[in-house]
Amino acid sequence: MCPGWTHVAVHVSPSAAELTDRMVGAPSEVTVLDVRYVQGGDPAAALAAYHAGHVPGAAYVDLDTALAAPPGPGGRHPLPDVGVFEAAMRDAGVRSGRPVVVYDDWGGRAAARAWWLLRFHGHDDVRVLDGGWTAWQAAGGAVETGAVGVSPGDFAATGGGGMPVVEADGVLDVAVVVDARAPERWRGEVEPIDPVAGRVPGAVNVPTPDNLGPDGRFRPASELAELYAAVGAVPGADVAAYCGSGVTAAHDVLAMEVAGVRAALYPGSWSGWITDPERPVETGLD
Repeated sequence: MCPGWTHVAVHVSPSAAELTDRMVGAPSEVTVLDVRYVQGGDPAAALAAYHAGHVPGAAYVDLDTALAAPPGPGGRHPLPDVGVFEAAMRDAGVRSGRPVVVYDDWGGRAAARAWWLLRFHGHDDVRVLDGGWTAWQAAGGAVETGAVGVSPGDFAATGGGGMPVVEADGVLDVAVVVDARAPERWRGEVEPIDPVAGRVPGAVNVPTPDNLGPDGRFRPASELAELYAAVGAVPGADVAAYCGSGVTAAHDVLAMEVAGVRAALYPGSWSGWITDPERPVETGLD
């Protein structure tokens, strides 16, 4: 942990003002990653937004190529190959002994995926910038344009183990399975992305927007603890989270981490679950 940084709770994150102070005082002591992502849009749009303005020194990381493998039986955003992820993080300047701050402009959802992957692969000091790019601008943070020249990092991905994972064959055995999608998708009333509507049987619903306050920042740990306790996700419980493609579920995992609940990620999520027609599907209210 960088001296002088406060914790809202574990892994969430410096405020924009705290990051500014750290970068002014010792810019080489933190690696900043910009993982802005346009859901369902032009893949070039996020990169264009980065070039138009970003946190000074931040390296751009593409979610689809660096933080996920190509779509397939493992879902729309399977976990990336270890070597691919390690190379991407080194290209972005990530070093094993240097703190990393990740941000986006999507409520922390893409940033949470990067946070989770770095933690999963053994980096022990990764934070999501609370409020992301919006908070940075609101705080009057300096803005840099164009590409950034980054010195290669030395991050060595461990191949997993820093955060728990559950695969499709074990999901139904988990005591509390949290679905991070919108309520209408959880109920199976609509499905705008995947070919089958519904949810994993028994899954409870905590949509990612519920993790945030009106200001777009994570709710206090006590409020998140209450939110998740209402669905049975309490410290020490057997908990896992999934979403549509495996990306935004990391947001719920992060929120639970703030609340003191260690939750596994089901990377394949709904898009992976439905690739096997023999797997059961539930709809309606529980």
